[in-house]
Amino acid sequence: ARLVGGVVDNERVVAERGERLIEVQRAMQIMQRDLMQLSGRQIRDQLGDPVEAVRIGADGLIEFTRLGWRNPLEQRRAEVQRVAYATEDDTLYRVYWQTLDRTPDNDEPVMQMLLSDVAQIEFFALDMNGEEHSFWPTAGAGGPDPGSALGGIIVRMDLPPFGTIERLWAVPPP
Repeated sequence: ARLVGGVVDNERVVAERGERLIEVQRAMQIMQRDLMQLSGRQIRDQLGDPVEAVRIGADGLIEFTRLGWRNPLEQRRAEVQRVAYATEDDTLYRVYWQTLDRTPDNDEPVMQMLLSDVAQIEFFALDMNGEEHSFWPTAGAGGPDPGSALGGIIVRMDLPPFGTIERLWAVPPP
């Protein structure tokens, strides 16, 4: 009886981890789809001030502009989209705005739950010289040195039961 119970417990654990792995893979595919369509278009915030096309802040999270926002219903909107990844209560959300440039009237984002039970997540920028940066843009980004341009985005997540998962995506040139 103990042997049968152990086998049943093992099957349950394997099934749970398999479901979790599918969730993680789906989240990674969505992030990849977004980051592979990175755009160099800056936006304007609610006060009309420019905001960088890609921004990684002190919280380790990322906000950026991407191309390829499909519009099959031909709504009055751009095919360019502002996207961010944010966490709340150990849940990772994909956040987007209906318009690129924000005004006090259209600043409300749409939040899509992407992945639960995220112990920690951080994004990093990789410049063309292969140097990793926890903030982006850096002081020299996009300057005269072509190596200072954005070359990739790294995500590091602490995901139970797998531990730390790291993924690097090369991004298109601006």
